[in-house]
Amino acid sequence: MLELAGIIILGILAQWVAWKFKIPAILPLILIGLLVGPIAAEFLSEDGTKWIEPIWNGQKGLFPGDALYYFVSLAISIILFEGGLTLKRNEIKNVGPVITKLITLGSAITFFGAGIVAHYVFNLGWELSFLFSGLIIVTGPTVITPILRNIPLKKDVSTVLKWEGILIDPIGALVAVLVFEFISVDGGSGFTKTALMEFGKILLFGASFGFTFAHALAYAINKKLIPHYLLNVVSLSAVLLVFVLSEMFAHESGLLAVVVMGMVLGNGKLANLKELLYFKESLSVLLISILFILLSANINIEDLLLLYTWKTAALFAIVVFIIRPLAVFASTRNSNLKLNEKLFISWVGPRGIVAAGIASLFGSKLIKQGVEGAEYITPLVFMIVLGTVLLNATTARLFAKMVGVFLKSSNAILIIGASNPARIIANYLKEKGKRVVLIDSNKKFIETALENGLEAFTVNIYDDDLTDNIELNDVGYLLAMTGSEAVNEYAINSFSKSFGEHGAYRLATSKEIRSTDSVNNNHLFTPKDDYINLSEAFRDSPKIYEVEIANEEEYNKMFSKLFNELKSVPLFVKKDEELYFISEFEKSEKTKENCKLIYLGKNI
Repeated sequence: MLELAGIIILGILAQWVAWKFKIPAILPLILIGLLVGPIAAEFLSEDGTKWIEPIWNGQKGLFPGDALYYFVSLAISIILFEGGLTLKRNEIKNVGPVITKLITLGSAITFFGAGIVAHYVFNLGWELSFLFSGLIIVTGPTVITPILRNIPLKKDVSTVLKWEGILIDPIGALVAVLVFEFISVDGGSGFTKTALMEFGKILLFGASFGFTFAHALAYAINKKLIPHYLLNVVSLSAVLLVFVLSEMFAHESGLLAVVVMGMVLGNGKLANLKELLYFKESLSVLLISILFILLSANINIEDLLLLYTWKTAALFAIVVFIIRPLAVFASTRNSNLKLNEKLFISWVGPRGIVAAGIASLFGSKLIKQGVEGAEYITPLVFMIVLGTVLLNATTARLFAKMVGVFLKSSNAILIIGASNPARIIANYLKEKGKRVVLIDSNKKFIETALENGLEAFTVNIYDDDLTDNIELNDVGYLLAMTGSEAVNEYAINSFSKSFGEHGAYRLATSKEIRSTDSVNNNHLFTPKDDYINLSEAFRDSPKIYEVEIANEEEYNKMFSKLFNELKSVPLFVKKDEELYFISEFEKSEKTKENCKLIYLGKNI
């Protein structure tokens, strides 16, 4: 009981540590697993036993016999199903030629390159070598996002890395599953007629079960045949049912079935997809926390000693410093990316949770089948995972500065709200060379913003964690401009540290408008300009004007005139070719002379 509770407690503790220090969760999870497993057995326990023993002498431990194998299989099936849910056809078409080439041409170069190197360096059979290379194709957003979250990068670079991780996760897992299923049939001989038929059987049952049950579940959900409170648990049961049934009809086809099921559901018209994703994400966090402590603890010192050779360093160096750059440079040929940007993308390629999890599962299966060299699969993949995560987590920021992709100043602007006034202000800022991103939960506002050529996303700030969006790393200004005072206040309180490096501003509230002693603290424009004033100014004259200001007296008179006579709203001050928000300018030591006042409303 203590061991079972300890695994969950340590797993969630590792997740918290990863969140607190902004590192990939897989790093503390594996390190904790190694500590309570082989390290404890070798150095910390008086009797040489592990503190957490998943399986011991075949029949003892937390998961005796085949119990660990079954648990890992079911856990991986749920994780891969969640990965399949995130893979969208329209994303593959729209993410751009660079990302498309990275997940196709780049994956092929990694697959064949790493397979050949593993064969000649470790003398593994071709089947195992290509299983290893298939497993290390996968990067994954769970490892890339924490590494890049605090590195201000040009949008193109962060977008490439983010979407490569998201799209290649289920694709890489599918490749690894197919390779394993091909080499495991017919005792590993792989190329006999019987083996080919078995492989076709696996593809047929895996794809057909996944496709059929996905449509059945989608039909049941959309037709309200499942009550809302049972939606998530029924979906979970369906995933496990598909996995088990597919395995019964064709051994080793279960993982393929759940990946296909997730992909079909993710690309279908499912009313509750977002809610399903949230549930599966939470469940995956728990399973990953348990899984990687168990798998790391199950490794023995003898497995780690297999890697204590120059061959390991050679394999790691070739995969990281030759094959990864070769894949990136081949995929980015004739693109708009500069040399330094290609170098940085080449450097950042940490392998993820799916790679380590499937490697443990496949490694144990092949060892049971008696495949020669199978004992190398799990430790080799763990070595690549830990090595790349450690390398990138510790050096990515420094390397970004070295090659010149680190943005010294985060000057992009995030606007919460995409109403008419917000859009006209965003357009003005965009014309002045600023990067502006609008977010709103109102889909119609966002659609209009996109039609106007603005960068905009449909986001509910109460549901989505904007700080995980690495494409917003260059944001340094936060403007809360919605019609809801509560939303504006929440945005400032929740996201000012992440996106308000140079300033976080909001519209005035109705209470502040009525107050006679309102303090100009973080108001976007003036303490007397709220959403109503801004909307009325836009309604009277939806244009932005600039007026010359000679001295401080003129500056003060213009403010009074705009507020009292024209019912217009002052937006920015332009001085020495620099654009300042009103609050920003007021707090600065700039003199209020020889500048321009930019305002929304009637022409003077």
